[in-house]
Amino acid sequence: MPTPRWVARANKIGLNRLTKYIAPWAPGWGVVIHRGRKSGSTFRTPLWVFRRRNGFVIALTYGPNTDWVRNVLAAGGCELRTRGRHYLLSAPTLFRDENATDMPPFIRFMLRRVIKAPEFLKLDVVRELNSVVTVER
Repeated sequence: MPTPRWVARANKIGLNRLTKYIAPWAPGWGVVIHRGRKSGSTFRTPLWVFRRRNGFVIALTYGPNTDWVRNVLAAGGCELRTRGRHYLLSAPTLFRDENATDMPPFIRFMLRRVIKAPEFLKLDVVRELNSVVTVER
């Protein structure tokens, strides 16, 4: 069972305001930049994200029905800022992995035992947009 929605709302109000400054640089973190399906507004969501093969895998700690996931799926991709780099991503694919096989040991433990979130989103890298990350306010 993914993290409850009330935690997501609390994070959106508090924790995300802090992590959006750390996530573009910190290992295991990134900021997904996506456009709203209805509003067309641009949103920035800090998340656990990991480079894998020709793309990235994002742990869906709140499950696959969050607005940001639905926005990325509807658009067929998004942008990602991570580790000081900026990427254009496409081909979003949802998948389930009860064992969090491809995750680092600590994240695997958190996803399997604490959060119990077995769902992930894989995205392919289209191209790197630039290597300079600026924090947007």
